[in-house]
Amino acid sequence: MDKIKVGIIGFGRMGEMYLDQMMGSGRWDVIYICDTFPAARKAASEKYPGVKVVGDEDVIFNDPEIQAVGLFALADSRKSQIEKAMASGKHILAEKPIAVTSEDEEALAALAETSGVMSAVNLYLRNSWYHRLMKDFIASGEIGELAIIRICHMTPGLAPGEGHEYEGPAFHDCGMHYVDIARWYAESEYSTWHAQGVRMWDWKDPWWLQVHGTFSSGVVFDITQGFVYGQMSRDQTHNSYIDIIGTKGIVRMTHDFKTAVVEMRGVTRTETVERPFGGKNIDVLCNLFADSVESGVRDMRMPEFRDAAIASRFAWRFLDDAMGNALPSIGDNATLEAIRERRRNMKDGYGLLPRR
Repeated sequence: MDKIKVGIIGFGRMGEMYLDQMMGSGRWDVIYICDTFPAARKAASEKYPGVKVVGDEDVIFNDPEIQAVGLFALADSRKSQIEKAMASGKHILAEKPIAVTSEDEEALAALAETSGVMSAVNLYLRNSWYHRLMKDFIASGEIGELAIIRICHMTPGLAPGEGHEYEGPAFHDCGMHYVDIARWYAESEYSTWHAQGVRMWDWKDPWWLQVHGTFSSGVVFDITQGFVYGQMSRDQTHNSYIDIIGTKGIVRMTHDFKTAVVEMRGVTRTETVERPFGGKNIDVLCNLFADSVESGVRDMRMPEFRDAAIASRFAWRFLDDAMGNALPSIGDNATLEAIRERRRNMKDGYGLLPRR
């Protein structure tokens, strides 16, 4: 088959990850890279000398040979880009969130469902081998009825003010992945919730948040997320797990960003599976998207714009709930400035942004 002709918009941290995967897969013909920042364009030209590097996204949308676009710039640009892509009949692979406001996200989700173009969004946990393995184990009946979903993801970065303002505070920018995956396991919609947050280092938004509640099915959940976990520790670490409890057994996962370990303790089977973590699973998403574009039939394992809109909406609702629940401020701006300075000079750390 001919390679899929694609234009990439946004050559930041995520854009570069997608480009590396696409260039190495043999399935994509990357025609354009677009970025509004001269330093990013210079870096793209140096790394990918055979690709046209432009500063005007309309060059991509107006080129009839381009079959698909990858939208990896900040969220404030995404709504207009999605609308342009749909108007020009180009398939869309997008980062989340798909827009800045819930209203715009809902409108784009509805538009995607009637547009006739293939669209997918990077809710990367759905593409991970460990979550698929765990869900299959639950579906087999080994843990009985699904009852409780517990998720925790705390790391040192991204520090407040480093960027991503349009993506929202930590619980929206990162936490919506966990809002989505809990809903994916429950196969039900959020019903009740109570959230508590903390304004670390006197930042305007909560940078740590815990929410618990129920789905309409009765399944109970709790989600803890924050980029506050030992920011100034000499040796940094993290705490990340998912713990799923049924009426008869359990299944759980932990990882160190290199290796993921799944423990399955069911009524007839006890297994431990340990494999490479897989990062953001961009290779999986890109292959599912390529399969769908080539065949004209959507692979239902790809997250839809509707999934992103729902996860985003509830992440915002949980944040709003936390804002009304005695939101304390702990720490000061001097500590935050020290954290930012340390991260500017780190060569190996959590969520470091590319230096241009």
